[in-house]
Amino acid sequence: MATTLAPVKVDAATDQLLTQTSHFLGTSKKDVLARAVREYVDNHRDEIQAGVTAALAQLDGSVTSAVALLADATDDEIARYGGITER
Repeated sequence: MATTLAPVKVDAATDQLLTQTSHFLGTSKKDVLARAVREYVDNHRDEIQAGVTAALAQLDGSVTSAVALLADATDDEIARYGGITER
């Protein structure tokens, strides 16, 4: 897997936890964070899947439905702002 750099900003308390954990495990903060994210996703896979399924159910293939989902807007709200011309 190719490695790309993507900075992640965390609050000071979380950074302190990352620093201490990486020190005591003898690994990098990057490795601790990567393992934590993978574990979190594994532990919440059902919730994530439910969210994806709900999002897909809202899409009907139209530009309007995609915008409504991304903007968390109703069809009425989109219409009030001038609507969307489908291609």
